[in-house]
Amino acid sequence: MTAARPSTPRPRAPRRSPPLGLRERKKIKTRESIRSAMYALVREQGYDATTIEQIADRAEVSPSTVFRYFPTKEDIVLTDEYDPILMEELRSRPADEPWTDTIRYVMREAVRTGVEEDMEVARLRTSLMVQVPAVRSRMMESMSVTGRMLCTAIAERTGHDPDSLEVRVWAMSLIGALLETSLYWAENDHRDDFAELVDRALNTIQHGLDTGRLDAGDGAGPDHPGPPAKNP
Repeated sequence: MTAARPSTPRPRAPRRSPPLGLRERKKIKTRESIRSAMYALVREQGYDATTIEQIADRAEVSPSTVFRYFPTKEDIVLTDEYDPILMEELRSRPADEPWTDTIRYVMREAVRTGVEEDMEVARLRTSLMVQVPAVRSRMMESMSVTGRMLCTAIAERTGHDPDSLEVRVWAMSLIGALLETSLYWAENDHRDDFAELVDRALNTIQHGLDTGRLDAGDGAGPDHPGPPAKNP
């Protein structure tokens, strides 16, 4: 990837989504009730002790309704409505904007909508990703789906084949970076600013890893002391 060039995004007219119907509003309300019940129970008694029946009771719905909205308990923790919003943001960026600038803008929007607007929930979700193998595994599956959506958006923007190796590698590199950034944030007790961590991850994808003295060509570095000395 080439270095990002400064750019000033062109002003855009605000997008107006069609108003949601009553049925869709009720679905959103039900999903949010189930999520809120899940988060509250996990805070009170932990993830493993929380059952679908308890979640349904707290949300005032039936267990079958919970499963209709979320196939697994892990999905309640991880599922959100951000992917379509972010894909729309990506597609709405100016066509002549450098691709790296576009990605950085969209990732900042992702941080704003998915983390900063509800920091407590973001911390809980990422902590569960670290602590519960089933949640982490399900997250990887979910992000794989997001990666395929990203492949389509990249192809639309660049003219590449969405199924090409290059597009798939680039998209999944970004998805993997976001996953590892989330895990790193939680493993370090959420001390760092998440937006800054995302910027660091994007810089690594864009510019590569700073190998320090290894770039000098002598083969030596903190973890590589160089070739062993020969016996006289």
